[in-house]
Amino acid sequence: MQSIFEILMLLLGVVRTVILIHFIMSWLLSFQVLNLRQPIVAQIWDGLNRLLEPIYGPIRRVLPQMGGLDLSPLVALLGVYAIEIILRNNAAVFL
Repeated sequence: MQSIFEILMLLLGVVRTVILIHFIMSWLLSFQVLNLRQPIVAQIWDGLNRLLEPIYGPIRRVLPQMGGLDLSPLVALLGVYAIEIILRNNAAVFL
């Protein structure tokens, strides 16, 4: 059962990293440091959007419109941290 706990923590770490990469890349695109006309940048951006849209979509439907400010990555990160805390506090179940 310990291995299941470690696998879940690894998956949460991967999700957290992907969300942070998407967040940083969105800022780099908005400040025109990166350009979507470059094929590799466009492929990475499209892949990240496809990967994270199932997470962001339901959050965006619940959050109010903020005038161009997307808070769904922040809420998703808070959710990942909350799940991590719950798993760590209940680690005895996995032992």
